[in-house]
Amino acid sequence: MIEIQQINIGHLSTLYHTSFILMGTEWLEKAGIKANWKLFASGPDIVKAFEKKEIDIGYIGLPPAIIGIDRGVPIICVAGGHVEGTVLIAQKEYRSLSKGEVIGSVMLQFEGRIIGSPPKGSIHDVIINNIINEAKLDIRVKNFPWTDFVLEALIDGDIDAAIGTPPLAVEAMRACQGKIIIPPDRLWKDNPSYGIVIRKEMMKYPEVITQFIELHERASNFIRENTGKAAKLVSGLTRIVDEDFVRDAYAISPKYCSMLSSGFVSSTMDFVPVLHRLKYISNIIPRNEIFDFSFINEVHKEPHHYDS
Repeated sequence: MIEIQQINIGHLSTLYHTSFILMGTEWLEKAGIKANWKLFASGPDIVKAFEKKEIDIGYIGLPPAIIGIDRGVPIICVAGGHVEGTVLIAQKEYRSLSKGEVIGSVMLQFEGRIIGSPPKGSIHDVIINNIINEAKLDIRVKNFPWTDFVLEALIDGDIDAAIGTPPLAVEAMRACQGKIIIPPDRLWKDNPSYGIVIRKEMMKYPEVITQFIELHERASNFIRENTGKAAKLVSGLTRIVDEDFVRDAYAISPKYCSMLSSGFVSSTMDFVPVLHRLKYISNIIPRNEIFDFSFINEVHKEPHHYDS
């Protein structure tokens, strides 16, 4: 392995990301990788950190990464991580999407109301704005810098619904009898809730990238195959939530893998025209500017595990 002093890794507070497994074990250190972990509020904030060369690797939803690439930020996705990590939640008086019902129909109950979301440009913000735009509904999206602020607004009644991650759904269920209105698999099939994105300068250290992805895949397998142990590790590391909370978050959307599967990639590319139509990007970004498959193809030769 090429010696490297340390790599700066940007991560989110999202509990089901492998960042928490890697922070809670010595796997990276034993592989000779010295990691400096930096917490960010959102995917767009991670893109800004890439732009300032503050981080080398980032855990990030693909839409904000595409927005960054459109702006000229030199980043590229080298591995997957999780799909379908966005849910719509609301208080118990609202009805949930029924089997076979179109999304636009259940969204009518929020006409003239406010839906809270993480920051503009996050994958959650893009998904909900696309739904509202396509259905031509009069629904306001209110963006918050941190997901915790979304929950507080829902509890206080300042917003009528919230879009965000499975952990946000678990928090809402516990804090204010919230419930899932639209589940992850119905909002946007195979949506790339996060992947491993690197600053292109990291290409000078291919062994480091490959080793990191190998451990990222190991951590993904650990979450799927040893859910109880993973939940205990994450709960102990954060000291904020209990093991049941982490297990519940895992269960809402249990689709973890490092592979850049055909579903992950095609769903990502489906975001490109949507981002352009919503004026989040000015160009139609091609696949080869978003993905580099060379590292993951070396690490992950078997079929993907998203549907395991």
